[in-house]
Amino acid sequence: MTTTAHPPATHGSPEEFETSTLYADLKNSAYEHLLSRIEELGAEFGRWSRAAIAQFVMMELDSYIRLHSVPVNEQEAKQVASALTRELTGLGPLQTLIDDYNVEDILINGYQEIYVSRGGLLQREASQFKDDEHVLRIVRRILAPLGRRLDESSPMVDARLPDGGRINVIIAPLSIDGPSVSIRKFRKDPLTPKDLVKLGTFNEDICRILEMAVQARCNVLVSGGTSSGKTSLLNALASFIPSRERIVTIEDTAELSLNHNHVVRLESRPGSFDGSGHVSIRDLLVNSLRMRPDRIIVGEVRSGEVLDLLQAMNTGHDGSMGTIHASSARECLYRAEMLAGFAGFQGSEVSLRRQIANAVDFIVQIGRLSNGRRRLLSLTEVTGMTDNMISMQELYRYEPTIGSDGQEIDNWVSMGISPHSPKLLNWWRSQQAMQGAAR
Repeated sequence: MTTTAHPPATHGSPEEFETSTLYADLKNSAYEHLLSRIEELGAEFGRWSRAAIAQFVMMELDSYIRLHSVPVNEQEAKQVASALTRELTGLGPLQTLIDDYNVEDILINGYQEIYVSRGGLLQREASQFKDDEHVLRIVRRILAPLGRRLDESSPMVDARLPDGGRINVIIAPLSIDGPSVSIRKFRKDPLTPKDLVKLGTFNEDICRILEMAVQARCNVLVSGGTSSGKTSLLNALASFIPSRERIVTIEDTAELSLNHNHVVRLESRPGSFDGSGHVSIRDLLVNSLRMRPDRIIVGEVRSGEVLDLLQAMNTGHDGSMGTIHASSARECLYRAEMLAGFAGFQGSEVSLRRQIANAVDFIVQIGRLSNGRRRLLSLTEVTGMTDNMISMQELYRYEPTIGSDGQEIDNWVSMGISPHSPKLLNWWRSQQAMQGAAR
C-alpha cells in the first residue's frame, strides 16, 4: 500500500480509530466483499496459509478502499486488514485476547460488550462484534472441532478447548440480551508451589506444611469461591505427589494439568438430545476405584459424588484431593453435609459427620481479594468429633497489615498449633528411618 492512496488520518489514535463508526463500517463492508471473493475462489482458499490469506486481504482491501474512496491512511488500512485477517483465519475480535498471555477470562454479554479479567480484575475491552450473528459465527467456529451442538434445541454448551481452556455459551431463548459467552483460559505452564510463594499466594512455612500433608497422604479439600484460584492451587499441590504413584483425575470439564509421570484423566459427558449417553462425575468416581488409583483428584465436588469421594478416602485411597465452593473451612464441611444429604445419604446426621471427620484431614481456604490478588486465607486441620460436631483447628490465618504508605502487606498469622494428624507422624517417622538407613 502507498500513502498517496490514503489521505492523512483524522481519526485520532489507533485505539480511537478502532472504536469509530468509520472503522466498523469499513470492516463490515470489506468483509462482505471478501466473502464474495472467497466464494469465487472456492476450495482453493481453504488450502492457503495464514500468510497468503493476510496478503490476499491486504490486496483486496487496498483495491476496495481505492474504488470507494474511503478516507483512511495506510496505518488505519493496516488495522482494518489485520482485523479482517483474524476474522478469516482465527476468532475475529477474540483472537487478540486469546493470544494475550495475561488474559484469564473473556466474558461476552451480547455483541457490544466484551470484558476480560487480568490479574483477577475485570475491565471492558474496546473491541466489539458486528452483531449477535457475528458472535454466534465465531462461537460455532470454536465449537465445530469439538463436536458440540449450539442451537435453539440445545441453547447451552459447556466444553473443553483444545488448549485446555473452557468455554460456556448460553444463547436465546435462555439468554435474554444476546449470546452470553464465558471463556476461561489456563496457563500452558501450570503454577508450581514455588511460583505461588513468589506470587504471594502463601508463605514458605505454609508451603512446607502443605508439602508434608500431601506426601503423608493426607486428604485435602481446597475451598473457595468462583475464580479464587482453586484449580491452580490443586495443580500445585499435586506436584508434591511422589512420581511412583498413579493419579486418576475426574472433572466435568478437564482443567487440571498435572506435572506428573502417571496421570489418568477422566472427563464427564453430557447426555445427547434425548438424554442418553450421560456419564456423571459420580459414575466416573465409582469406576475409578476399579482402576487401581493411588490418589483420586476430583476437579470440583458439587453433587452426589461427595459421598463416593468420602467413602474412597475412608477405604484406603488416602491422599485424595478435590475442590469445593465454600466461603470458609466450616462452610466447606456444611456444604459437604448438604451435598451428601441431597445425594440420598441414608444414615443419621452424626454418622455422616463422623464419615466426613474421618475422611478429610485438611481444608485449604483460598480467596480472591478486592484488588484481584489470590491469597490463601486459612489452613485448617480437621481433628475429629466433639459433642457430635466436627472439630477443627486453624493453623494459619491471613491477616494483612497496613504499611506506612497505606498499602496492604501480606501477612499470615500462625495460631501456634502444630498439626497432629497420625498420618503426618507416621510419615515423619518413615522419613527419619530412611535418612538413618542412608547414613
